[in-house]
Amino acid sequence: MPTKQDWDWLAVSSHYQTAVAVQQLLREGKSMEASEGLDALIEAMARTERHALKSQLVRLMAHVIKWKCQPEKRSSSWAVTINSARMEIEDIEEEVPSLNRNYIESVWDKCFKSAMKQAVLEMGKKCQLASLTWSEVFEERYSLLEEDDEDIDED
Repeated sequence: MPTKQDWDWLAVSSHYQTAVAVQQLLREGKSMEASEGLDALIEAMARTERHALKSQLVRLMAHVIKWKCQPEKRSSSWAVTINSARMEIEDIEEEVPSLNRNYIESVWDKCFKSAMKQAVLEMGKKCQLASLTWSEVFEERYSLLEEDDEDIDED
């Protein structure tokens, strides 16, 4: 019977192989062992989703920081990156309902610090922003187009 450490290692190494092992145990009627594997798989997948959300949040925040601190260098690619990161976060929230606004707020400060470091490295200069608000990150419009020029349908 695999130990908790065996399951944890397998689940981190390969979600697919873990699912196959759980399936095999279920076929053999070993539901207790299968349940342990399933628990490890669920935790590993949740970690993966949390990491993806934090990564997108840092990417989003870094571009908002650059947008605010270097207005003379604003580009359409920054606006596209901001929009893309917002959509990725929205997709993650839909797939994993526990990764909601409460979760995002719980990692906000840590992600902001990482985003600031990234933005400073990319800009080659310090930025005086002390924080970002939810509205600045998720609601403000970032576009080089004038408001009247924006005909893009948002789904």
